[in-house]
Formats: sequence, structure tokens, C-alpha cells
Amino acid sequence: MRKQVHVFYSGRVQGVGFRMTAEEAATRLDIVGWVKNLRDGRVELLGEGEEKTLIRFLKEIRVGPMRNFIHHVEVTWGSSTDGHQEFEIRYF
Repeated sequence: MRKQVHVFYSGRVQGVGFRMTAEEAATRLDIVGWVKNLRDGRVELLGEGEEKTLIRFLKEIRVGPMRNFIHHVEVTWGSSTDGHQEFEIRYF
């Protein structure tokens, strides 16, 4: 079943390749959506795909090379909107 995950990452997550790491994992796992830096220092991510794949995607981000930079994660699950064609890095 397709789902949507909306995530806020806090810590030292800006300027360390976080968005590129998320984009590479999303592309490899066929996740669509976006990731962007927020002005308050957090990174916001929205992904859509199969639920099992999204869980794997989140785990890869959490335990991968960014693990030491992430201090807090807020995750909200919802229904897929099928409104995205690819995964992209967005800018302010």
C-alpha cells in the first residue's frame, strides 16, 4: 500500500550532505517527494512510496552516514497523494 511520510530532522543536519544523501536513497528506492532545509535549522522531508520501502528509506537515513548529525526525528504518516513524479531537493 502506498503511503506518505512527513519528517522533520533536527540536529546538525544542514550543510553536511543530508539532502543529497536523502535524494540518493530515495532515487535508489523509488521514493518520490522532496527534502529541504528550513530556516530554523531543521530539515523537512516528504516521501511517498510503498510503506515497507518508506520504512527502509527512513532507516537508511537514520543509521547511515548522517546518523551522528541527527538528534531528533518527528515522523507523521498519511495517505499518498500521488502528486509527485520524482524526488527533489527544494530550496527555501
